Amino acid sequence: MKTIGVIVAGVVALFLTIAQFGTAGWTRPPMLNQQHGFRGTGMDVIQTRAGAAEIKAANVAPAPADKVEAGTDKAGAVYENVKVLQDLPVEEFNRLMVSMTEWVSPQQGCTYCHNTENMADDSLYQKRVARRMLQMTQHINTTWKEKHVGEAGVTCYTCHRGNPVPAHVWFDSPSPTRGFVARNNGQNLATPSTGLASLPYTYLQDFLAKPEADQGAIRVNATTALPESPGKPIQSAERTFALMIHMSESLGVNCTYCHNTRAVAEWSQSAPQRTLAWHAIRMVRDLNADYLTPLTGVFPPNRLGPKGDAPKLNCATCHNGQSKPLGGAHVIEAYPELAVAPATTSGPQGVPVPAAQ
Repeated sequence: MKTIGVIVAGVVALFLTIAQFGTAGWTRPPMLNQQHGFRGTGMDVIQTRAGAAEIKAANVAPAPADKVEAGTDKAGAVYENVKVLQDLPVEEFNRLMVSMTEWVSPQQGCTYCHNTENMADDSLYQKRVARRMLQMTQHINTTWKEKHVGEAGVTCYTCHRGNPVPAHVWFDSPSPTRGFVARNNGQNLATPSTGLASLPYTYLQDFLAKPEADQGAIRVNATTALPESPGKPIQSAERTFALMIHMSESLGVNCTYCHNTRAVAEWSQSAPQRTLAWHAIRMVRDLNADYLTPLTGVFPPNRLGPKGDAPKLNCATCHNGQSKPLGGAHVIEAYPELAVAPATTSGPQGVPVPAAQ
């Protein structure tokens, strides 16, 4: 009986071994390797083919609305209270409104922003926010065309993806307190945005909230062999690493997408993507400071963060896990009205806004 048991056990072990090495569940999945830098430096983005296909399928640009025959009547002359795109022909204006509904509120329809009994009414905060977001889109497609977005451009769909609120927005992080004084110095909490590490979780508000060029300067090592001024604390390096993790996760890439493994800090040996990322950081600061933060008084309390701040954007808001948003599709070509440069004037609530187009 014992011998039979040994034989059965051996047969079971044999079949398990065959299953381990012979079935798909035990083998490495098909991989996709894309080289983005110099040969021999390991500057590659490695993904599973299934994972890459899943991300690609989730980032397909919608087909543009059918073109229309533009007439001579302007939207500002036909409709009341048009403060943006006044000079756009009525037909093209309506085409854009239909597209915006599909991009932002396909379930809610026009009533998400408009009082359909009085389309000129501005009582809904969504309409005032949408007007400002139109101006922000124009600003991105003009001011940041050469430096970051290129010919692809952006539309409302780039961020919203069919949702009234983009999936990837952020608010200032409240600091846990003990008594009356914050004790954790902005770190040592396992947050998803820092890869569940103990890195500082305030890095978004430190690096991406304000426009000043020297605000939250991202530097870890000194620029001279014998620096004369005191060095930065280790927390500065940790904050920088937190931002780098965010950028990698947002674009679905690793550090070598921008940096050369042989000289991480050396710009002359880095990939061109590092320059685009440098401008991207400044673009996000610009948009948060000039377009989103000033809307704090327009949003209702339930749309504000725990510290009473407006929702803001980061790298993931547009990229959504891809190195190029929507796979690099040239979404702006079908909507040239979103690629005109806005001028500066003064608007409601004392907020600086671009002049109506």
